[in-house]
Order: sequence, then structure tokens, then C-alpha cells
Amino acid sequence: MNAPKVETCDSDITDNSKLDEPENKPKLPPSNFTPELQTQSAHVLYRFKCPGPGLFQCNLTGLVFLMAREAELLYRTVQWDESRLQSAGLMAAGLLFDINCAEDAICQLHLPHCETNDALLKESPLSVVHITDDGMSILKPLEITDTHVVVKVRHLSAFGLVRTLPLFNSLRNKRKQVNGQVLLFLQPPNPKTQNLNVFLLPSNIPVSMVEAKHRGSKNIPVCSKCTFVKSESYTVHCQKADKIQPETSQNIDMKYDPNFHPLFEIRLPTNTEEVTVTVQDQTNTDIWKWDVVLTGHVEHNENPQRSQSLTPEQRLSSVRSQFVQRVSEPVLNQLLDELFQDGIINTEEMEFARTKSRADRAREVIDMVLKKGTEASSSLIAHLHELDQNLFQTLNL
Repeated sequence: MNAPKVETCDSDITDNSKLDEPENKPKLPPSNFTPELQTQSAHVLYRFKCPGPGLFQCNLTGLVFLMAREAELLYRTVQWDESRLQSAGLMAAGLLFDINCAEDAICQLHLPHCETNDALLKESPLSVVHITDDGMSILKPLEITDTHVVVKVRHLSAFGLVRTLPLFNSLRNKRKQVNGQVLLFLQPPNPKTQNLNVFLLPSNIPVSMVEAKHRGSKNIPVCSKCTFVKSESYTVHCQKADKIQPETSQNIDMKYDPNFHPLFEIRLPTNTEEVTVTVQDQTNTDIWKWDVVLTGHVEHNENPQRSQSLTPEQRLSSVRSQFVQRVSEPVLNQLLDELFQDGIINTEEMEFARTKSRADRAREVIDMVLKKGTEASSSLIAHLHELDQNLFQTLNL
């Protein structure tokens, strides 16, 4: 296989003299935004309309876009081809993002990394690959900050952080520290126990992606930041636990596998309201510790018998905001077709709903159905069960 092309990106964007700031000019912080999410089959598509030129940072993925003008951003993660990277002497150092936007609208892309400051001082191992139908190119960074790798972009498709494979298995490579995060996901309780899953992941993995892969569980917000050493094992401790498995973790995997498996499972009595969870390294030193409140985090996984005792309107009303946030555009369109076929909505209502954005369309659909009463609400619930069982179970309808 031919070696990937190396691009220095000295001339990328038309009239980019207006877009590049002088190095001695203070940089303004980016404007933060929360994109619209479309989730289907555990895949997440992020959508945001940038209002004009400027620097914009996604609250969910950490991506930063330097925009030349108003434009709509569409981006998602795609699977790395590990064999392709290895043949080029590279390994993934972050997720691979497929980005779509109007031509020449994006000037720079800032990809989040998980390097510690100490690692950045010793070396600059990071670069960015750009993957298109024509092949793979390596983009030399304009800058590596404490949190991001900055590159100019010319044509959009897939971009991801990579590092050069180590030439030898040195002690320094084995002891490499990375900025990480501890994520806690509470599974639906059963009569005997409730399970708390513990994830130990690099800091540049979006929580929204982990949630999409574990939609039957509830993420418990905690201060998640930690530092860990890849290729070392860890233990989790919780005094109230009936059982923790495994007793010791396998070495931390840094392959950026999109399945995101938990490192530990903590089994707790069903009436447990608060626990202290500690993660320790091989020397029994705490790398993370948090007092975790479990109550109030299983609303959408409540007792199914209680849910079924509510009227269809009550069941839909109780999950309205989650339905609007989570239902995908293809499922919405199919729901409209089914509701029209059932005689729940008429042609005018269906066509009016289709003119709206995904989130507004979702609000229009559920609000129309709720206004029409029990039969309409039952119809929507039944069709959602047929079209998207994962969402149906997440909403506990």
C-alpha cells in the first residue's frame, strides 16, 4: 500500500488572509453550542447551523470549527480502518469524524486530544489524517494546544487524530499517562439488585456517544476528570457493593473502539441511595473518587406495571422532552405516514409537520397526537414500538 500523502496546508481557503489572525493578536474564546442530535441504531448524527463567521465549539464532542460564513454543520463518527492505519505506521489518537458542510465554509478544524501537558512538552506526536475516496493524507498541525490539535481544512470528509506507532516497546511508552474520564451508567433495577457500570475512557470520547451505545441505562453526571496510564490495570472499590466484577481490570484499551464497553460492574442492593466509588491504580493510589447519588436517575426505567397503569396521554406527556431529543428523522417521517394511514392526522397536518426541522417536527407530532386523545396516543405508542424498539424501551412506553 502506498504511503499517505503529507499536506502542509499552506494554502487552503480562498482569501484566507481575512481568516488567519496574527500570532500576536489575542484569540477570542469560541462560542459554545449544543447541536441537535439524531440517534438511530446507536449512531449519533450532530447538526448545527452556524449563524455566521467565527469560532464555534461543540459542547458534546469538543470539536471546534473556525467558520468563514453562515452554514449548516453535519458531523458524525465513523469506524477507523485499523489495518490501513497500521500499514502507514500510525495508530488512532481520537475518534474519526465525518464532517459535511458547504464548500469553503470551514477554515480550521480543532480536534480534541487527551494528551497531558507533560507529554506535549516532551514531544509533539500528533497529526491529523484526512480520508477521502482518493486515499489518506496527513495534515501537519498549525498548532497543538493543551486540549486541541488545529489544522486548516480544504475539502471536507473524514478527519481524525493519529500518532506514529512506537518503534520499540519502551518503558516510557508503557507508562504513558493520558487525560481520562470516569463515566457511571445505572442500569434499570430488578427485584434483587441494581447495577452501576463504570467506564474509564480517554477524555476525548463524547459522553453522548457512550449514551447512544447504552440507551437502556442512565448516565449519572459526576466530575469525571482523571489521569490514567494506558496499558496498566485498575481496581474499583465501593463499600456498599454486593459484588464488583472483574476484581481487577484488563489493561486500558486505547483503540477508540466505538462500542465503549464498561470496565467494571458494581452490584448494589436495590434500595441503595448513595455510594462512594473509588478507582485505584496498581499501586493502590486513588486516581478518582466520588460520592454518587443514585436516586432520581432511573425515571425512564421505572416499574413497567406502574407505567402501564397510566393513560396513553399521560405516558406520552411524561416523555415528551426525551422523545423530541432522541427520535430520529427517518422514524419521524415513518410515524407521520402511519398516523396519516390510521386517519389520526390529515394531509394538511402531515405536510405542515414535514416543513419543520427534526426537533420542531417531533414537537409538532407529539403535540398533535396528545391533543387528539387516547386513541391517537395509543396509535403513536404502538407505531414507535414497531419502528424503533430501542427508543421505545428507553422511554419505557
